[in-house]
Amino acid sequence: MAKKNFKTDVVGMQGSLMSFAYKLTADKDCASDLVQDTTLKALDSEDKFAENVNFKGWLFTIMRNIFINNYRRRVRENTVIDTTDGLFHINSVQEDTATPDGAYTVSEISDIIKRIPKDFSMPFRMHVAGYKYEEIAETLGLPIGTVKSRIFTTRQQLRTMLKDYR
Repeated sequence: MAKKNFKTDVVGMQGSLMSFAYKLTADKDCASDLVQDTTLKALDSEDKFAENVNFKGWLFTIMRNIFINNYRRRVRENTVIDTTDGLFHINSVQEDTATPDGAYTVSEISDIIKRIPKDFSMPFRMHVAGYKYEEIAETLGLPIGTVKSRIFTTRQQLRTMLKDYR
């Protein structure tokens, strides 16, 4: 591909690149940045393009690779490495966005759980206490499927009852 044709073809693909970038990022500004990065990378890599390769596919591959690399970089930058003695910060909350407004106390949640029928609340309480499904089923003399179903149902009821908690 001649140098002038290559640049013209890259510029001609901007609409398709923008559509693909928007699908990847779901943000117009991020998509524009991704298209710009892809265009620059493609123009820098003109000598690596083989004539018999699908040009559009080649550009989309460049874009996808840039997107993945940027994502991995952001994940690495947001990873907290604890270097304190005894790993003091490993389980600490990094950012607490919850506010105490509308939050329930443990006693209020416990009172709400008490309103749920015992057939449902007992498997749920045991599960929260750390028992495995098999242990709960054996202790209560219930099939394991029934135990799982009751725990699920109790969770759904709690979500409904505590909907203003979030």
